[in-house]
Amino acid sequence: MITGSVNAYREPIVGVTILRADGRELEVDAVIDSGLDGSLSLPSAFIAALGLEWRRRGRAVLADGSETIFDIHEATIMWDGVSHRVAVDAADTDPLIGMSLLDGYELMIQAVKGGHVTIMKLP
Repeated sequence: MITGSVNAYREPIVGVTILRADGRELEVDAVIDSGLDGSLSLPSAFIAALGLEWRRRGRAVLADGSETIFDIHEATIMWDGVSHRVAVDAADTDPLIGMSLLDGYELMIQAVKGGHVTIMKLP
C-alpha cells in the first residue's frame, strides 16, 4: 500500500523513490494526475540531476488543444515496495504520477486539505 496526503491546493500527493544513475535513492513528492496517461513526469532539471537515460521523443495534446513535443527518459523507481523500470516524460511542471503507474491499483482520495491518499494493489 502507498499512502500520501492532499495538499493545500487539494492535490493528491504521494512519494516516489527514484534510483539515481549512481544507485543512490531520491524521494520525490509527486501529484497524481489522472490526465497523464504515462507513468511519471519530472522537470528537466530533476532528470539531469538524476542522470536518467534518454530514450526517445514523445508528442502530446494538452488540455487547451495545443500539441507539444517532449523528451522521454527511463528510470528505475520503487513503487509499492517493488523496483520498476518506467518511462519518464520531461515536463517543466511539478513531478506528476500518471495513470500507467496506477494501472492495477485502486486510488482513494479524501478530497479535502490534509485528506488521506491511499493506493492499494487490486487482487
